[in-house]
Amino acid sequence: MTPVLDEPSRAQLARAMAARVLSAAGPAQRYVVCDDDGVADWAASLGHTVVWTPGQGLNGAVTIGVAQALDEGATRVVVAHADLPLASTFEPVLNGPLTLVPDRRLDGTNVISLPAGAAARDFTFSYGPGSFGRHRHNALLLGEVGVIHIDELSFDLDTPEDFRQWISLSTSTPQP
Repeated sequence: MTPVLDEPSRAQLARAMAARVLSAAGPAQRYVVCDDDGVADWAASLGHTVVWTPGQGLNGAVTIGVAQALDEGATRVVVAHADLPLASTFEPVLNGPLTLVPDRRLDGTNVISLPAGAAARDFTFSYGPGSFGRHRHNALLLGEVGVIHIDELSFDLDTPEDFRQWISLSTSTPQP
């Protein structure tokens, strides 16, 4: 399969989406969990806290990042990945119980909002295909869970078709 974008264009798109997701966090403390020197340097240059997690894989890295945020006094941790090109705010997930925002296919989990406490410390992250079902199950084991479908947070770029749909949305939306 031929890539939709060349490597420099993919890197530029990834940085732009990551910047958008970080901006959507508003004034909250932002943690960038990574194992890539370039990502770490970029995040640090913008003043974000870098949580360095080499060799941990996604689930281990997120677990470490959430624990660090909680150890530093966070009252709620929102886990969002950098492939959300429409993200503008996380306000809808900042209150209430542990909250999940699935992707538009109801397969993946694009955002998890964890209130501080046992639920945040005991939640088992299980990203990969089918993660939404696993995350919902894990959340229910810990108590109340909210599931919110938010178009701008449910749209992620995982496949070439996602990219084409995003381009189509971008070109068909009137600009201010």
